Amino acid sequence: MAGVRIAFDKELVLAGHFLLKHLEREELSRLASSARLAYFPKNGVIFQKGDPGDSMMAIIRGRVKICSHSVDGKELVLNIINKGGLFGEIALLDGEPRTADAIALEETDLLVLERAQFMPFLTARPDLSLRLISVLCKRLRQTSEHLEDTLFLEASSRFARALLRLVEVFGKPAPQNAIRLDIKLSQQQLGCLVGVSRESINKLLNEWQRSGVIGMDAGYITVRDRDALDEIGNTCA
Repeated sequence: MAGVRIAFDKELVLAGHFLLKHLEREELSRLASSARLAYFPKNGVIFQKGDPGDSMMAIIRGRVKICSHSVDGKELVLNIINKGGLFGEIALLDGEPRTADAIALEETDLLVLERAQFMPFLTARPDLSLRLISVLCKRLRQTSEHLEDTLFLEASSRFARALLRLVEVFGKPAPQNAIRLDIKLSQQQLGCLVGVSRESINKLLNEWQRSGVIGMDAGYITVRDRDALDEIGNTCA
């Protein structure tokens, strides 16, 4: 029974994904037959920098962080990808080793598309190639913005901008026009996201909570005054 459900889920996920939903039914069936499902527990390592780049992943359930580490063990979070998102596409296209680590932030199910089976679809479908290029362009823009923030902005501005980016991806409407982040990140993880210490994140969270910019509940952040957060993000920009 489980095998039947998994086979059905694979094609259903492919058919609903923005990158692949325009494929013909026969193409979807062929691609689904070559794809595999993979499960990772919370904090499970999906791949590490330098691993072979032989596949691309679509998130069916869960969330994944893409990160890099310095030689002394410091972590920089490059991106957090939600359900329905893709990652691993750079190595899939060029076949080179992975450029960063991918870690499951929570229990995560992935649909893994192997390079050997997926590349023929790109060759035969220019529209699919263009959609994948748009994903890569978005990633490049995000990386450029992240680098500029790190080089030119104060810690408070960097953190404000990071929260606003998280709002775009994980924000859920809350009472009184607030926006609740539907993702629970530790202060250490938030610090890694913007390249500042956990102590600095703690200080800013407490300061913004006292001033009514945000609210905190069981580790979840609610943005109560988006305009104020946007103003902080543009300070010294």
